[in-house]
Amino acid sequence: MLLARPRGYCAGVARAVEAVEAALDRHGPPVYVRRQIVHNTHVVRTLEERGAVFVQEADEVPEGAVLVLSAHGVAPVVHEQARGLNLRTIDATCPLVTKVHKEAVRFAADDHDILLIGHEGHEEVIGTSGEAPDHVHLVDGPGDVARLRVRDPAKVAWLSQTTLSVDETLATVRALRERFPELRDPPSDDICYATQNRQTAVKEIAARSDLVLVVGSPNSSNSVRLAEVAALHGAAAAHLVDDAGEIDPAWLEGVRTVGVTSGASVPEVLVRGVLDLLAAAGYGAVEEVEPVREHMVFAPPRELRGDGRGEAPR
Repeated sequence: MLLARPRGYCAGVARAVEAVEAALDRHGPPVYVRRQIVHNTHVVRTLEERGAVFVQEADEVPEGAVLVLSAHGVAPVVHEQARGLNLRTIDATCPLVTKVHKEAVRFAADDHDILLIGHEGHEEVIGTSGEAPDHVHLVDGPGDVARLRVRDPAKVAWLSQTTLSVDETLATVRALRERFPELRDPPSDDICYATQNRQTAVKEIAARSDLVLVVGSPNSSNSVRLAEVAALHGAAAAHLVDDAGEIDPAWLEGVRTVGVTSGASVPEVLVRGVLDLLAAAGYGAVEEVEPVREHMVFAPPRELRGDGRGEAPR
């Protein structure tokens, strides 16, 4: 068995999950959370058991209650809505997503059309688009490039959702640059370091695996991308599973080498469950592959520093 590292929570996910836990500790249940704090079924269920209440929109939250905003970020209108309801808001947006939001604001201030590479309807894309709705054009892969219409081809810039396939994003940027030679780049790469690291690791194990199992939920973009990357880089088969219970024994028939990886929002306990099941099925010898080590740590949301009372956003 080949086990790709890094695994377990990335820094942004850890920060968001810990924000809900800290809010529950300090304020007691219920603590409301707008949308899934991270895209993982097990994490959401565990927090619900502790007293977190997940809602779709801020107007579902009682006035004056505590509301945690998810790691994926929100548009400014959500902050305005929360302020109008006098909610004690804790913003758990991943700092890497916040960086993309700030880039969108800067490019819009310079009156650039912003070509946002991402998937329509993804919460992160909705949040980033909301920072500059009159300037953002969604680009969902290289096939979208030909249809784009901008005001001035000399004033365009690109940004991206942080959880995309690195290879597909680069292909989209190349297509954009062919169409718009004066395309401006973001100040730094938008793809999340954890997404890149996990894709690098799965590429390394895919060609050596008859089967790659990706632990992650189907609404997790970075987990879905891992399964796609594994299939594109040599794995005979690749399956996304929420946990060990979703593994079909038929997948293991005739398989000599199984590769295991996990998305950035997957707790370690779920990976351990998959490893235990595979060991019981005869895949007890484990080779760990770790092309990149992660050391990133993010500070808690500002509302959880000091007295931790939280406040309506300014």
